[in-house]
Amino acid sequence: MFLRNCWYAGAWSHEVEGEALLARKILGERIVFYRKQSGGVAALTDRCSHRFAPLSLGRREGDCLRCMYHGLMFDAGGVCVEEPGRKVPSPRTDIRAYPVVERWKLVWIWMGDPARADPALIPPCPYIDSPEWACIPAYMHFKADYRLVMDNLLDFSHLSFVHANTLGGSNTIAEIRPKIDQLEGGVRITRWYLGEPELAPYLKGIERFRGPVDRWNIYEVALAGCVFEMDSGSAPAGTGAPDGRLAPEAMHFHSIQIVTPEDERNSHYFWMYAHNFDLQNAALTKMLSDRVEGGFVEDRTMIEAQQQVIAETGDSGMAYIHFDNAMSLYRRMLSKAIAQEQEQAAAG
Repeated sequence: MFLRNCWYAGAWSHEVEGEALLARKILGERIVFYRKQSGGVAALTDRCSHRFAPLSLGRREGDCLRCMYHGLMFDAGGVCVEEPGRKVPSPRTDIRAYPVVERWKLVWIWMGDPARADPALIPPCPYIDSPEWACIPAYMHFKADYRLVMDNLLDFSHLSFVHANTLGGSNTIAEIRPKIDQLEGGVRITRWYLGEPELAPYLKGIERFRGPVDRWNIYEVALAGCVFEMDSGSAPAGTGAPDGRLAPEAMHFHSIQIVTPEDERNSHYFWMYAHNFDLQNAALTKMLSDRVEGGFVEDRTMIEAQQQVIAETGDSGMAYIHFDNAMSLYRRMLSKAIAQEQEQAAAG
């Protein structure tokens, strides 16, 4: 069901600040995040080893968490360091601590074998904190299987219908077949819509040019961490965008969307939508983020309804069409990677 030996986005850095404790379920496991006095982030099982009370209802004491049921206290490594009434804590009271690394304004967590938690494997997301791009880190929750959310990202033909008045605005999107490339650890999709009559609806009111548009969506979707990274934009038609030449008035964007499974039927959705023009215009950044979020709400409404139908009827007999090529490829790669990981764990 889940790939475990990889880094997942567990929280935005700003979600873990001060004395607050952040409770979040990831891959079906309850986690509590908190910031240590050194500034780093710790992640522990959100369950006291004694009577299984949530530690997220506990109390910070230095870099330790105290369970507020019977008072056991755990350090950032999960070791029980204090049990009221005993000089030495009872046996088997330690809990699991998870490797975490803070990078790209995100707190990344490793859910698999801790010995394999190499920070070099954290997916590159430099546009999130690049001074050459402006964006607002955002979060949504989906009541749906993470694979359904990934299916949605792997097939943009739905923009013509789900997002007709927001992110889409053109029937061409559903008519042009994308270029699909299989990568070492994921899939790349390339879509060009040349000579569109006008900009997409979500860009109305912030135009940098008018008239026919050459529009593109080029993105990679990684198996590890379910990370979607997209280069997209709109340029005046015929000014050379397909050849890599962007006119000064072109509207260039970069998006990161990361789907972290909560459990079998719920998902965390971390995202940002960055622009590289008018960088000091905070109102523009906010407006753009709000409009993109409106499109994602449309996605969520459809995907959650789809999940409800599947929960009631199952997915047996589901038909496939030609636009499912990237989705099917990604699903096959993901299933293979999960099976290999499980085989290795069994052999080990």
